[in-house]
Amino acid sequence: MYIALAALASLSALLQNAEVASVLPAWRSGGDMLLPMTQLLLGYLPWVMGAGVVLSMLLLACAAGLLLRLEWARRFFIALLLVVITANLAGLWLQHEVLHALVDRTLRRSALPPQAADVFGGLATAAQGMAVFVTLAVSAWMGWVIRRLMSDTVRQEFC
Repeated sequence: MYIALAALASLSALLQNAEVASVLPAWRSGGDMLLPMTQLLLGYLPWVMGAGVVLSMLLLACAAGLLLRLEWARRFFIALLLVVITANLAGLWLQHEVLHALVDRTLRRSALPPQAADVFGGLATAAQGMAVFVTLAVSAWMGWVIRRLMSDTVRQEFC
């Protein structure tokens, strides 16, 4: 299961990397609406996305090591999951900043009536709320996996 999930994460990271590479110039041109810290993070976004690809590939290698019951893979998998949880939780802030800056910019330039703009802004907020829920749920699940991998019964299988 972890091999399949890590393979999906790798594919997703590659697709996200391509998406960010195509959208990043437009984001940089609208940098006047972003906070200075967000502008700085957008400058390093290609590196962050590349790190996501490397991280997902490492998870794939560790998942294969878990299948072979290698102790180093168990320990490294736990460490990588902790890094992923931290990155996901930190990424919520960046997601919030970029989404609201882009939505505000789009709504200011659109010819929509105020009522329609409010509906669109509400949909963006609802989508962000769902993303927060999914991120927290996935992070909790990864925490459960870490706890399970650290249990005595699982640890005995790797010795």
